Amino acid sequence: MITFEEFKKIEIRAGKILSAEKIPDTDKLLKLSVDFGEKDPAGSAVPRQIVSGISLHFTDAAVLVGKTCMFVTNLEPRTIKGYESNGVLFAVSDSLGNFSLLEPSPTIHVGSLAG
Repeated sequence: MITFEEFKKIEIRAGKILSAEKIPDTDKLLKLSVDFGEKDPAGSAVPRQIVSGISLHFTDAAVLVGKTCMFVTNLEPRTIKGYESNGVLFAVSDSLGNFSLLEPSPTIHVGSLAG
């Protein structure tokens, strides 16, 4: 178990999936480009790349484009099969094979922080 103080360190944000594509030569991995409302100094949008092992649940990754989902956004970057991942997508599955992304209400804005 983690303490409540440790849990408070986790940053959970809403992000809109801009693109989703299967990573070649893998069974489960998708490369997502996600908008969290972050901007560079010039004010241009800076999406993050996130690698997620959910492709078995999405035979057509394009159905993910436009969805707003919840992500952990303050993890150290991690390289998975040669692709840098800058966050973790929240999803849930059960022993019966049911699967769901964690999606906020449509009124929640990109970049909103859970808490």
